Amino acid sequence: MPHLQSLAALIALTALPLTGAGQETDAWTDARPLTLQMSSFKFEPSDILLDHGVAYDLHFVNASSGGHDFTAKAFFAEARIRPNDQAKIRDGRVEVGGGESVDVHLIASTPGSYKVRCTHFMHGALGMTGQIVVR
Repeated sequence: MPHLQSLAALIALTALPLTGAGQETDAWTDARPLTLQMSSFKFEPSDILLDHGVAYDLHFVNASSGGHDFTAKAFFAEARIRPNDQAKIRDGRVEVGGGESVDVHLIASTPGSYKVRCTHFMHGALGMTGQIVVR
């Protein structure tokens, strides 16, 4: 009988990581979609309001022929990024080629206000800036 109890305990322990993995998968599956348009020298919307602790699918769409980036170093440093999407963010920046789109799933972790800009030459100076507010 002690052998059966040990076997039952082992089965219960091996099932624990599966429970957590399922919850993480559900968070990304239920992510709120949010489209962020990039065009000649502007983000649409330029002011982004996110809820703390909520998963989002940020869908970056570059409507122009030239490349743009979405740079928000402090925001991306605080956010929890889906593991499959982490490589899409380099040095706090999501690069989107002309006519292309990129999806990044994340959870807005820390409330606050974060600056956003395009770091391509003169794009920020010409108005390609914004902010993310996590409440």
